[in-house]
Amino acid sequence: MRISGYRTFTTVQEWDRPVGDANGVYADGVVPVSIIVVDTDEGITGVGVGPHVELDNVFAAIEGEDPRGVTALYDRMLRQTFKAGHAGAVFGTIGALDTALWDIKAKAAGEPLWRLLGGRDRRVPAYASGLDIGLTDDELVSVYEVYARHGLRAAKIKGGLDIERDRHRLTLVREVLTEAGHGKRPGLMLDANEAWSRKQAIRHVCELERTLDLTWIEEPVRRWDAEGLAVVGRGIRASVATGENLTGLEQYRPLLAAGAVDIVQTAVVWGITHFLRVSALAHAHDLPVSPVGNVPVGLLHAATSVPNHMASELQDLRPPLGVSLDLHIEDGAFHLGDSPGLGLTIDEDVIRGLTRRPGTLSADGPGVRPEQAGRRLLAVTDNGHVAQQRLLAPLVMDGQHRTPR
Repeated sequence: MRISGYRTFTTVQEWDRPVGDANGVYADGVVPVSIIVVDTDEGITGVGVGPHVELDNVFAAIEGEDPRGVTALYDRMLRQTFKAGHAGAVFGTIGALDTALWDIKAKAAGEPLWRLLGGRDRRVPAYASGLDIGLTDDELVSVYEVYARHGLRAAKIKGGLDIERDRHRLTLVREVLTEAGHGKRPGLMLDANEAWSRKQAIRHVCELERTLDLTWIEEPVRRWDAEGLAVVGRGIRASVATGENLTGLEQYRPLLAAGAVDIVQTAVVWGITHFLRVSALAHAHDLPVSPVGNVPVGLLHAATSVPNHMASELQDLRPPLGVSLDLHIEDGAFHLGDSPGLGLTIDEDVIRGLTRRPGTLSADGPGVRPEQAGRRLLAVTDNGHVAQQRLLAPLVMDGQHRTPR
């Protein structure tokens, strides 16, 4: 079997409400989702979700190769980007191709990926994550009531702009989950998305901890600040979670050496091989791992095979448009199916039929760090401005195509 080409698509996740964090919000709730399909000469295809940056250059490392040699091909892709570096979105391209290759390998074996990787239990514990900073109180309660009906008893909300607002919103979610759990205490997490300085983080979290029990605080300071993350961790009771924006083991090593992280995270777009390697590194430090991101299916399969998985992030309960997943949510967990490979299929006709054209990206979107992040003197008491920040998402197939040589 040989890798013969690729196709790329861009679909969308439709949330039907604003979604975002302390850095900004997609006001229309429409978020782009990039997909790569890898073809083989035997007709088996693999699907990966992730960026298309430097795709021709990265693909050159695997074209014509046997896709079943996944981990060796992963290292070939890393070497292919040696001079320019593999960080950032390029790492996402490598991750999307890596995920597609694992999909092909499992399909060729006629097994679901979780079983091929050595998993025993198809159930993957989850926590709810609504990307909810732009919601009103009533909307927040309504969203987490839906999660609760699916058995979710732990939740991560977005915050970091105002202590009292965060306390109020965490309390609302705690009440929803406590009632659904018949009085059992839920897990509560807060994600600041790198919005604070070190002292701001400690002051903010310590004030919340006067009345709330937080399981973890996520990305309280900059992702690479090993010393700062360690300082925050020593100053609060909650665990420090980070890692979703780290691209490669070399970025994790300083944090682990500094004792700067308690919950080791990886983003789904960075791929399966990366997750497996990070999990092994974390396990060597007696630390749990927790995947982050929407459409997490690749890392869900991988999570069944590692000894230190804690819980995976569950964002939207529906897949992106044109995407089908062989899994369901029940009793607070993902339950993976028996379809060979990832159990992820795409309807190319549906994706091609999307009609909205790409809009102009806003400088105030959630992917842009605010000018005052880490330097705010006063709390942002009116979150209304966050909800009004608009980022228009592309809704069309992007049209990239690579044919066999």
